Amino acid sequence: MNSKNTLGLSLSTAALALALGSALSLSVIPAAQAADDMEKCFGVAMKGKNDCAAGAGTSCAGTSKMDHQADAWKLVPKGTCEKTASTTSPTGFGQMAAFKAKS
Repeated sequence: MNSKNTLGLSLSTAALALALGSALSLSVIPAAQAADDMEKCFGVAMKGKNDCAAGAGTSCAGTSKMDHQADAWKLVPKGTCEKTASTTSPTGFGQMAAFKAKS
């Protein structure tokens, strides 16, 4: 390989790395903004579909044992939690904190 080809290959590699780095950093920005527009809502996740917090003996995301588990939360758009149906909640809607499920 001559020096001209080596230089071309180095520039191409650098351009590809720069483009990939830019694309990856741009993809992080909307996720961070999206997180600001979300809130934890307890009692609305379906079995195995919670985002985290599912009570004693569970590890986290995807570990809820039942639909609308009172101590498992799901991220929902801000302002919608207490309008989202929950069959276990005393109010019939999601809660901003874990609660004792109605009997």
